[in-house]
Amino acid sequence: MPRWMRWSLLALLSWGVWAIMAKLIGEALSGPHNQALSTFGVLPVLLALGVAKNSSTRDNWRQGIPCALVAGALACAGNVVYYGVLSRGGKAAMIVPLTALYPLVTILLAMLLLKERLNRIQTAGLLLSLIAIYLFNVQREEGFLSKSLVYALAPIVLWGVSGFLQKVSTNHISGELSTLWFLTAFIPVAVVILAREPLPAQIAPTVWLLAIAQGFFLALGNFAILAAFANQGKAAIITPLTALYPLVSVPVAIFFLGERISAREGSGIFLALVSVAALCCETQPRQPARTSPAAKTDTIA
Repeated sequence: MPRWMRWSLLALLSWGVWAIMAKLIGEALSGPHNQALSTFGVLPVLLALGVAKNSSTRDNWRQGIPCALVAGALACAGNVVYYGVLSRGGKAAMIVPLTALYPLVTILLAMLLLKERLNRIQTAGLLLSLIAIYLFNVQREEGFLSKSLVYALAPIVLWGVSGFLQKVSTNHISGELSTLWFLTAFIPVAVVILAREPLPAQIAPTVWLLAIAQGFFLALGNFAILAAFANQGKAAIITPLTALYPLVSVPVAIFFLGERISAREGSGIFLALVSVAALCCETQPRQPARTSPAAKTDTIA
């Protein structure tokens, strides 16, 4: 298994847990407050990256660091909208799931601007992963035609552009350094949020713990996906692959939250597993044929 695939699977696992935490918090916090409190969970990962060696011979700080910072800021903005929709409860039930389709934006940008190409098996895997994401997340067909779709478009675009900038950043600096600056952007965003909207007087300790854990797994997933990019992974493959985090969150919801899956979600799980296998199939570059010594002698003769 290639190294980028291992990091991608870690990101998928981390974000699967993050999705469960966000669901458990629900209406207990507003979107901005959820983002601000979850930043405390980002700090341990940020500290670990700060003390680690993250130098690289290909470092181009002037291009890599700004891309990472902007990617982090866009991710925070997308999170605020996403958490805000969650906090609205049932009204957002048809909208929030659509946000998992953000890989479409990243894939389009990677193929258009980075000239990334996929082989036939990987293309099939990409299509299957997008179908799986759809089955996991879009429960009602009319959701696409609803006027409320505008609430889902913001996270889709923000997260999609953020994913593209993450890949661009790792083309210039190491994955560790890119993640460091990506997560650093979370701190000023949290400060601005708390300055404009102070926290409520009473927040349950359980909500604090859930928010901190949510931020930690979100940060760990971002570190893993940037490491996958840095290990020669293609954004057009890694992004849809890691967006299949319902493979983790659905079983957790079944066994620990007592939820049940529908036939639709079961089909999504099957297609997701098939797509993971297909996305792993990288075509090896063809090696030029070597001419044997005997053949060279015959030619000269």
